Amino acid sequence: MSSRRDFIKKTAIAGAGISVVPNMSFGNIYGKGDTKLRLAFIGVGLRGTNHLNNALQRKDLEITAVCDIDPGRIKIALKKIEDAGFKKPKVFGDNEYDYRNLLELKEVDAVVIATPWLWHTRMAVDAMKAGKYTGLEVSAANTLEECWDLVNTHEETGSHLMILENVNYRRDILAVLNMVKQNVFGELVHFRCGYQHDLREVKFNDGKQPYGGGVEFGEKAISEAKWRTRHSVLRNGDMYPTHGVGPIAVMNDINRGNRFVSLTSNATKAIGLHNYVVKHGGKDHPNAKVKFKQGDVITTTIETSNGETIIVTHDCNLPRPYSLGFRVQGANGLWENDGDRIYIEGKSEPHRWDSDKEWLEKYDHPLWQKYGEHATGAGHGGMDFFVLNAFVESAKRNTAPPLDAYDAAAWSAITPLSEASIENNGEPQDFPDFTRGLWVKRQPYNWMKDTY
Repeated sequence: MSSRRDFIKKTAIAGAGISVVPNMSFGNIYGKGDTKLRLAFIGVGLRGTNHLNNALQRKDLEITAVCDIDPGRIKIALKKIEDAGFKKPKVFGDNEYDYRNLLELKEVDAVVIATPWLWHTRMAVDAMKAGKYTGLEVSAANTLEECWDLVNTHEETGSHLMILENVNYRRDILAVLNMVKQNVFGELVHFRCGYQHDLREVKFNDGKQPYGGGVEFGEKAISEAKWRTRHSVLRNGDMYPTHGVGPIAVMNDINRGNRFVSLTSNATKAIGLHNYVVKHGGKDHPNAKVKFKQGDVITTTIETSNGETIIVTHDCNLPRPYSLGFRVQGANGLWENDGDRIYIEGKSEPHRWDSDKEWLEKYDHPLWQKYGEHATGAGHGGMDFFVLNAFVESAKRNTAPPLDAYDAAAWSAITPLSEASIENNGEPQDFPDFTRGLWVKRQPYNWMKDTY
C-alpha cells in the first residue's frame, strides 16, 4: 500500500538513500566473528516476509526454520531464501499449533513472530519457555492478562523478548530523541502521537489482492482483512497504539524512571467502515448489514508518574492522509511532525515556527549518520533495518533488548484499558506497574550509541 511508504519521505533527511542491493552484507558490521545466529520465522505473511527480506541481507544469520499455515506464503519465503543463497530451512505449518514443533528445534536460537494479533502473546510465551530469544510484532498483547503473561514468562524463564516497534527507529524520531537527550526542549511536559492511517483498503479486499478491490473481510478475504477487521466489529478501543506511543515512551523514560499511571479514552460514533462498504459494495451487500463497534476516532489521554500527559489518537476508518501526529513539548519549546515545524524559545523568531529541516539535520542520530545510506531501502524508509538489526545484535549477545517485555506490556496495555474506559463513559483506568516497582531504579537504555 503506497501510503505505508509515503509517510517516511521526509525522514531521509540527507537525501534519498540507495535501495538495498541484493546480497549486501549488513551482518558482521560489528566484528563479531564467524558465529551465526540461527533464526526462525513464525508467520511469513506480508510483514514477516519484510523481516525475512532484511534478514537475508545479513551474513551473520542462518534461517533454520519457517512456519506459516498458508502454503502460498511458505512457497514465497522458500524462494526468497533460495535466491539469497541460504540453505533450505525446515518448514512447519500443518496446523495452527505446528509452531510449537519449530520451537523444539535445537538449531533455533531466536524467532521472529509476525502473525495475527490473537496469536502474538501465546506464541511469544511458548517461545520464551522454549528458551528462544523472541522478537514480537506489534501490538504484543490484547488483554491485561496477556500483558502480564509476557512479563511473567520473561521473569520466570530469563528469556528475552523484544517488541519490534520500528517507528522508534524513524530518522526524524531518533533526531528528536537526540534533541530530548540534549535538553533542547527543556523539561518535558506534553506529548501527542497516534496511528492516523486510512486502513479501509487494509480491512477490506476482494479475496484476491491484499489491499482493496472489494469489501470482503473474514473468510472471504485474504491477508489482514481476513483477521484484522473482526476486531473492528467486536471491540471499541485503540487496537494499535504502539507506533505512536513507543517513541514517546522512550523519550519519556517509561519503565525506566517514569511510568504510565492512568488513562481516559473516548470514542466517536462508527460510520466509516459501513460507508465504505456501501460505497464500494452497494447497500445490499451482506457486509452493509454488519454493525461495527469500533469508533472511527478514539482519543486517549495518558498521565505519567512524573506529571506529563500524552494524547494518543487512533483514526483508521475514515478518509485521511497518513500521520502519526507527533508532538514533543517542553519548557523551552516544541516539535510537531504535522507541518514539519519546531519552535525553540530564544532560537526561533518569537511566535513563529521554524521549519524542522535544519534542526533534524543538526541532531541527526549517530545510527542514521553511520548506516542511513544502506538502511533507507530496507523497508518503511529504513526503520525496518534498524529494528531488525537491534533484535539480531541483542540476540547474538543474549542481552536485554532496547525495547523489552516491560515495554511490550505497558504499551500494549493501552488497548484493553482504552476499551474499559470507553465502555465506562471515559472513566479513568489505572495502569498496572509491570515492573513491580523497579521502574524507580531501572536505567534508560543508551539510545545514543551508534551500534544498535
